[in-house]
Amino acid sequence: MTLKTYIQNDVLLPRLTKHTVLVVYDPARRYHELCREMADEGHRINVVDASASSLESREAAQAALLVLGQTARPFDSLLIYVPAAPPLSDEDKQGDPFSMYAECGAAFPASDGDEFQSLCLRAKADFPSDIRRIFAETQNPSFEMIDAVGGGAGWPQLQALLQVESARDILFCLLAPSDKQKDALAKQDSWAAEAKTLLQTTLGQVLQTRAKKWPVMAEEIWRFVLFSEFAFDLPVALPDALANVPRARDEAAPLIEDLCERLRNDQRTQGQYIERAATIESDLSLPTACHSITDLGVRDTFAFEERTFFAQAVDAMLRDDADRLRAVLGRQSIWMKRGDNLAQWALLKAGADLVQACQDAERQLPTHSHSQAALLDFYVSGLRDVDHRQRLFEQAAGDHFDSSGELAKVVQRARTVYRKVADLAQNVFVRHLEKGTWPPVGRLANADVFDKLVAPKLQESGRRVALFLVDALRYELGVELHKQLIDDGATELQATYAQLPSVTPVGMASLLPNAGQDLQLTRRADKLVLVLAGQPLANVGQRMDVLRKRYGQRFAEVGLKEFVRDKPSFPDRVELLVIRTNEMDALFESNLETALNSVSKTFQQVRAALHKLRGLGFQDAIIATDHGFYLNTSAQAGDVCEKPAGNWVAVHDRMLLGDGSAHAGSVVLPAQTLGIQGDFAQAALPRAMIAYQAGVHYFHGGASLQEAVLPVIGVRLSSEEKQTGKKPKVTLTYKRGSKRITTRLPVVDISVDGDAEQIALFADEPAVEVLIEAHNKAGEVVGEAKVGGPVNAATRTVSARRGETVQVTLRMDETFEGKFTIKVLDPLTFATFSKLDLETDYTV
Repeated sequence: MTLKTYIQNDVLLPRLTKHTVLVVYDPARRYHELCREMADEGHRINVVDASASSLESREAAQAALLVLGQTARPFDSLLIYVPAAPPLSDEDKQGDPFSMYAECGAAFPASDGDEFQSLCLRAKADFPSDIRRIFAETQNPSFEMIDAVGGGAGWPQLQALLQVESARDILFCLLAPSDKQKDALAKQDSWAAEAKTLLQTTLGQVLQTRAKKWPVMAEEIWRFVLFSEFAFDLPVALPDALANVPRARDEAAPLIEDLCERLRNDQRTQGQYIERAATIESDLSLPTACHSITDLGVRDTFAFEERTFFAQAVDAMLRDDADRLRAVLGRQSIWMKRGDNLAQWALLKAGADLVQACQDAERQLPTHSHSQAALLDFYVSGLRDVDHRQRLFEQAAGDHFDSSGELAKVVQRARTVYRKVADLAQNVFVRHLEKGTWPPVGRLANADVFDKLVAPKLQESGRRVALFLVDALRYELGVELHKQLIDDGATELQATYAQLPSVTPVGMASLLPNAGQDLQLTRRADKLVLVLAGQPLANVGQRMDVLRKRYGQRFAEVGLKEFVRDKPSFPDRVELLVIRTNEMDALFESNLETALNSVSKTFQQVRAALHKLRGLGFQDAIIATDHGFYLNTSAQAGDVCEKPAGNWVAVHDRMLLGDGSAHAGSVVLPAQTLGIQGDFAQAALPRAMIAYQAGVHYFHGGASLQEAVLPVIGVRLSSEEKQTGKKPKVTLTYKRGSKRITTRLPVVDISVDGDAEQIALFADEPAVEVLIEAHNKAGEVVGEAKVGGPVNAATRTVSARRGETVQVTLRMDETFEGKFTIKVLDPLTFATFSKLDLETDYTV
């Protein structure tokens, strides 16, 4: 293998595959041609060359990045060649037009191991002395000079047995041979002498064992290679207990690091690496020997090192050291993905994302506070992302079984920072309510959604419309649902503004015809009673009767869960179908953790329902909601608002209707100013994000951005289904055939099969999207894909392309034990792609 081929195939291509975007900085211009050639190697790489025109290359890079976000695209990765030194400081990055692409993906060189001399040492692992001599004599040796090193020397027996050429590949195969290579090594032992010479020449290892069999030799080689990487990476002297453990000579460091990286990152050898590393760590008593060392370097060769990195990340977050935190969180480690480690890192990252979003929002808020319109626009365009990050963080906190110790401090910090920015925004929001009106003038009121978005469509004869009434779909949830529906048809997301008080009976009643003019809130026996055009609306049935009376046989209604689960059939005369769900709201009221996980289930059901509606001939769907909510997870003892004096009717926990006087904690406004028509003269609400009752963690009923800014999504249902290629075969495997799980966070492999011809033929197809669930014998869900890695946080689905294998962590129900079946399902039809029968075997 030539040096150029090595750099293309073994250095740049794996990083492109992993990060999608790679910026190659090359002030010496030595990699120019090999980068350009990668556009012609059939790897579906778009190469942008910035060496000719900086302006044109910027435009080309921007266009290419946009294409990468599309489902059907002509290439899978983007390589940007920049003939300049990489920016090192934040100031340098601001002046580099391509640094943002490196942040999106990765940059080369990324470490000392990417220096030209290090690359040459790895490519010519047989001849480290010759390579160092060349670099000592020549400042910038050519590729041809490096390729000429060694002439025809080689390791003929090992090359013939293992079917590889370079010393680097031979060493890799001696560590982790394939089954075929193991058989070849087992049939004779004459290769052993050659292997000992190779190890001494390349690594400086003198094998102690006199055995000539691979299993015995491999054990010693593994210990030597892994301990060498650990020692090279350690920034301090080795502890006395480890000083005499054999390790590689210094010049072999690039080769050692390369071998370890390959072993860790290759799916075929990752399992072996984990087992070998665990054995070596135990045999050498590494945690005990290194207990006093707080900085173990930048690599985590062994599992115990991951805990030091986690401690560094926690410390950086608590000290608000964003640069250090970002650096640690950006690391890739196999140990971060195992068992509870995965959940803890996911929680830490979600907390860091939330804190960063809050700090950004706090800086921007003053420039968007001068008017109600400016604040609402800011919320819709950006501030709602803070609520999105908070929900994901709380979901991660719920997924982690024990938020004790240092993690408890992380949770507290993230919640405190969120509460601060939420209170700041609420203060501005209430201030504008005192000076203006609600719903805001010139914007779509939720009480007008039916009349303006649904009724006009029903005036067309034969046009069939589905109206989804999804309880508690706050605006940031609407944004996430809209993202998922973009590929399902032409969609449009709008912000609407809730009818107050923001409770379900009022909000759902506001979605009926003429609600904007005719909805009245009346007072009977100190209770709130809703009336629409003289008709009481005490429950769901009465609300549905309003539509039934207006549309007669053209109207039908059904629950979302039933619509998706059953095989619905409606007469052609049904042109308005209402599909209802209050599952999220009900769960938020009763069980916050379960509710956070139920969001993705509701989204899955909505997508499946839209799929069915197409088959039933519906042309349009409108997805609307009644109210939003605020997650008050930072509530403290005494965190309650005293009710103002007066004659009030309590509406949920965040608003009072009646008459009375304001005090420091509450604002009292004319009811009509808040769009409330009926018997009540005034409305009272807390100024801060608290309630009139202590211990409330799920807020709605009042007036805040989270409670009162809502989404409405229009979907144009196409009758033509997307054409796809041959249905792929999805395979599900667990731990090389094991039938028992010993952890409540088991990791399974999902692969989409396809031979080389199929992979090439369907290269332009979108990735296969699947849903993974564990079911007990009764068909109940007892385990779901854990958010993180390849699992979409909003949908809990996994996407994989033909020929690709992804690892998915399942989160099993804590109370379940016994036999179960893992199923890979179509998220639209819930058809089973693949399944695997397992059972629990927990040790504790």
